[in-house]
This record gives sequence, structure tokens and C-alpha cells, in this order.
Amino acid sequence: MENFDQQLINLIASEVETREKETQSQAIIKSVLNAGVSFFHTPEGKCYSEIRNNTHLENWPITSKNFKNYLRRLFYEKYQKPPNNQALQDALGVLEAKALFDAPEKEVFLRVAGDNEHILIDMGDENWSVIEVTATGYEVKNLTHSPFRRGSGILPLPFPQEGNIELLKYFVNVEEKDFILLVSWLLQCFNPVGSYPILVLQGEQGTAKSTTSKVLRDLIDPCTAPLRSIPREERDVWVATIHNWVIAFDNLSGIPSWLSDALCRISTGAGSAGRTLYTDEDETTIVARRPIIVNGIDDITSRNDFLDRSIILYLPPIPEEKRKPEAEFWKEFEIAKPKILGALLNAVSAGLRNNIKLNRIPRMADFALWSCACCEVLPWNAEEFLDVYEGNRKGTIEQAIEFDAFSCAVRNFTVERKEWTGTAQELLDILSPTVSEAVKRSKAWPSSPRGVSGRLRRSATFLRQVGVEVEFSREATVNRRRLIRLSMKTTVQTVQSVQNASTTGFLDWTVENKNEPTVQEPSNKKVASKAILDDMDDMDGRIHSKSKGENPDLWPTCLECKRKVPEVNNSGLCGDCEIAETPKKEVEI
Repeated sequence: MENFDQQLINLIASEVETREKETQSQAIIKSVLNAGVSFFHTPEGKCYSEIRNNTHLENWPITSKNFKNYLRRLFYEKYQKPPNNQALQDALGVLEAKALFDAPEKEVFLRVAGDNEHILIDMGDENWSVIEVTATGYEVKNLTHSPFRRGSGILPLPFPQEGNIELLKYFVNVEEKDFILLVSWLLQCFNPVGSYPILVLQGEQGTAKSTTSKVLRDLIDPCTAPLRSIPREERDVWVATIHNWVIAFDNLSGIPSWLSDALCRISTGAGSAGRTLYTDEDETTIVARRPIIVNGIDDITSRNDFLDRSIILYLPPIPEEKRKPEAEFWKEFEIAKPKILGALLNAVSAGLRNNIKLNRIPRMADFALWSCACCEVLPWNAEEFLDVYEGNRKGTIEQAIEFDAFSCAVRNFTVERKEWTGTAQELLDILSPTVSEAVKRSKAWPSSPRGVSGRLRRSATFLRQVGVEVEFSREATVNRRRLIRLSMKTTVQTVQSVQNASTTGFLDWTVENKNEPTVQEPSNKKVASKAILDDMDDMDGRIHSKSKGENPDLWPTCLECKRKVPEVNNSGLCGDCEIAETPKKEVEI
């Protein structure tokens, strides 16, 4: 009988506890609704609450820690005791359902929002102020309904002041020509339309790579942890996009393939889907498009798709007399930051009022068009920007090929053969003897016909820009073999194959005209003429080069043969005189 009585007591206690949970849940929901909290959901199905704070509304995700603490506070103020966790979860489930099914759909943004006519920038202050930029200028406003959400660790932007972009030169360590690209990248970060080039800062120790990265981020998206190390898995990268407008990675010694692919997708806009934690069927989707900064000492990556989306800047060493104590540096930057921000916003305004059309659209077209449109109030014009940008891209292309042993071998082989058609296995058999055993054993070299096809498809874009056309087809026979066709479309200088993929250094480059890349090779090798050749005999036993379609009056004079030629190298020699001194060959197409 006593045992039965105890069971009855436990049953009653359990029933009372259940009713208390229900009561607490209902009380939490009622308190939220009475407080005037409204709800909405995004097109992706993310549910938000709108919390009134004095004169403005703040957007908090229903599943966020802040909103949970807000519910606890409401309950405690009314009942003088904390709600139990189960009641809190039940209430959150109901509120999330109401936001998803009963509330309107709205878009919410992180730090930057807008379109081609006006741009809003979240200042990150306690009043949830925004900077509105239009074609006529910029203005700081306090909106009743903010379109922004905020990630963890966000810090406020300064109140912008009129200033000069030249002030930024005192706080970043880049060459004069690279400063144009640096500012252009900053301006693109304020553009809500289009893709974002990945900014890669490289240099030896002591070149202020980390400091420059912090300065750039602080002008756009300041936060308590501006730089981060390489993540452990791809999910961590996508989670970072939830809380940060600018993603900045510091001191990388290399970028693994999975991270390179993720950063490429994030820079141009993509999504990631994965199983929701502690569930079997639910899926969590993260959609993001973010500006990215990476820095490191070595050449961080050789993957062509990553390099194709990148602006690579090499930071020069800092003389000892120009170094400053860190405290002094950041104090001066805080004083100058409002004026630098104001100068950037004036350029953004110019970008909104100018409609630029280019005869030839380069890679990352949105970035190029926007940068040209912003040039109206900058110390350089659109043509100067395009020259620098094109030069940077040509250097990136040469770097991609030189650091890829297989691409290098393909280019050299195609230059020699002019045209070749065969299977992937046949190409692998031909190219393998041209490289060292160390390269063949490394990941830089494909080990199968499938690997050959994959590497060619990945590098086809860059190979095409240096004159090598790559085509895939099938035989018109019963066997229907897969064929690869390599052909040259311009005269291209052969290059030395990579002999050791793990010890390859950076190859310097120079640009001599707007149409063709020129490689300046290390050691004692000279660069042959890249002009299309038309043979002429001047009775001296030498063959000279004449570029078709150019004005001969404007040609330089070769220091060796004293002839006017389309171009000369850094030593003042024409291509034919170089060829006479080097074993390299010029190929006529």
C-alpha cells in the first residue's frame, strides 16, 4: 500500500510539473506578444524577431542566444524566477512557427545592402544608424526599421568625414600601382551587386601583411576578431559568413583544395547545405557572397580557379626608419579613419552616378566596371585602373602556369608541335619524360588519363590566354575514343619546365603591351619577341621581325642589329638577336 501511495504521489508531482511547463510556455509567448515584438522570415526560411529598442527596431534571429536571453528576461521580470529550459524551447518552437507561417517575408542583410541606385551601410553603433549612399552623396540616418542583422563581435564604423584617399597610403604597405587595386577592392566591398575578387597579400616577414589586412577590414567591417586562422573544416568557413561581411585569413602557409573551392564559391556567391545538428532529416542551408582577404609569406595557392578570382599584391620590405610602434600606428589610424571612410564613400557615390561601358570586359567584370565608375573622384582614371588590373591579371596567369608543372609542360609541348591531337594517355606518355621523377611522384602531376583531362579542363582558361587552345571531342569511329586537341593561336615563348613542384619560387613578370603577356625569366634567360613574324632578308644574313598591322615609325631600334623592330627586351635586343644567343625558338603560326 505504501508503494502504491508513493507511485501516486510521483504521478501527481509529474502532472503538476507538466502543467507548470505548459503554463510557463504560454506565459513566455504571451509576454513576447504583449511586448510588441513582431516577426518575419527571410526567403531562405530563416525566422527573425523585431525587438523595439527606444526609437528603433533590431532584428534578432529567433534561434539566437540574444533572443533566448530576451525571453528569459521577460519571464523573470513578471514571475521573479527563471523559466525552465523545456518551457523556453517550447515557446521558441511556437514563435518560430508563427514567424514562418503567419508573418511576412523580408530580406535581411549583413553590413551592406542596396542596389544600383542607393546603398545602405550598417554603422554598427548602438542606435543602429546607417550610411545611405546615393548618386548625389552620402548621409548618416537613423531608420525606424533597419534592414540589417548583426553578427557576433561587430564593432561600429566611425562617423565619416570629408577627406582624401591618399591618407590611406600611410597605413598600408603596397607599391604605388598596387595602391590603385587596393582601393578598388575596398570600393567593391561596399558594392552589394556583383562578385568580389579575393585579395591576396604576399610578402616576406615584416612586410605588414597582417597590419594591412586589419586596416582594410577596419574600414569596411570592423569586429573584435578581425583576422582568423585556417579553419578545420568547410562548415566553419560558411558559419563565419553568418557573422562577418569580410572574411580575413591571416598568415597562411598554403590553402588546401577544399578551402580553395569554398572561398571561390563564397567570393562569387553560392550556398552550402548540410544536415542540421542533432537531427536525421533536417537540412541547414547557408547562402553567402563575401569579400575575402588572405595573406601569407609563400605563394599561397597554385589552383587556377582560385588565382582566376584573385588580385595578388606583393608587399615590399619596410625600411627600419619607417617602422612605428604599434600603439602609435593605430592611434594615428583612428584619427585618419573617418576621413579615409569619407573619401571611399564619395567614390562609391561616383560609382552610382556613372554608367561605364567597356569595349572589352575583363575577368570579374562587375569589379572592373564598378572600379572604373568610381574613378571620377580618385587620383587616377579608368584607363589607368584597367592597365594596372590587366597587368596584375597577366602576372597571375604566368604565375599559375609556372607553378603548375603539368600546365607548363603542356604549353612548351604545344609551342614545339603547333598542333597535336590524341588521347589523354598518349599525352601523358609524351609529357612524362620531360619532367623529373620528383615531379611525377608529386600531386602536381596527373597519374592517369582521367587526371590529365581534369587538369586540362581546370587550366584551360589560363592556357588559352597564353595562346594554347584546348579542345575535347570524340572520334568519329566505332570506338568513339575521347580526344584532346592542342593548338597554338599566337607566337608564345617556351618556358623552363618545373623540376621540383615543392621548391618552385615566384617568377617575376613584366607587361610590355596591352595584348600579350611577357615573361621575364629568372637566371640568365632572356625573353624572345612575341610578335607575329613576317620574315624579311636585309642581306646581312639575319632574319628580322615585322609586326603586322603596326606603324613601323613607332618601332624601337635593336641595339645589336640597329634595325627598327616591333619590340625589344630589357636588354634592348630584338627577338631575332635574342634567338641567336639562346637555344629557345620562336614559333611562327
